[in-house]
Amino acid sequence: MRDDALSGGFTDAPVEAARAFRAALEAMARPGSLHEVAGAEAPAPLSTAAAVLLLTLCDGETPLYLAPGHDTQPVRDWIAFHVGAPLVGPGQAMFALGRWEALAPHDAYAIGTAEYPDRSVTLIVEMPELRAEGVRLTGPGIETEAHLSLPETAAFRRNAKRFPLGWDCYFTCAGRLAALPRTTRTEAL
Repeated sequence: MRDDALSGGFTDAPVEAARAFRAALEAMARPGSLHEVAGAEAPAPLSTAAAVLLLTLCDGETPLYLAPGHDTQPVRDWIAFHVGAPLVGPGQAMFALGRWEALAPHDAYAIGTAEYPDRSVTLIVEMPELRAEGVRLTGPGIETEAHLSLPETAAFRRNAKRFPLGWDCYFTCAGRLAALPRTTRTEAL
């Protein structure tokens, strides 16, 4: 295991994890809102925000899929040391991490069942930029409308039509994160 895999986790885990968990909850509750997070650093191409989400939401019993581009030995070593999540294929993952294009096909992931809609994947999508502009968002948690720089709209529209089934998404870039639950409706402008 490389030395850089041993560094980069939370230095004050209880406090930093609580802050990160609050940011993750707020992002999912208010789709399109941007949240700054800090406290973790991981090997490239993993962003600070993605590393924070992994440290906060995953553990040794959370199956994780690494898409091509993020499935590198330094990232695997960092996850093994700091998170302990088992690495699996897309269909078995509770969380999937990578760039939007690398996570395709987006119908390869669990979307839950009628009895257990919560048994679906959460995608952590690494973005080149993340801004509160672009695609129009409406739905629960949004007073009138919000905007977010999404990679596309068609996949999110298809996903919303499957409600209560479907996947949820976090978007990360550097130290920023945003979320898009399956209940959110998207419209390209």
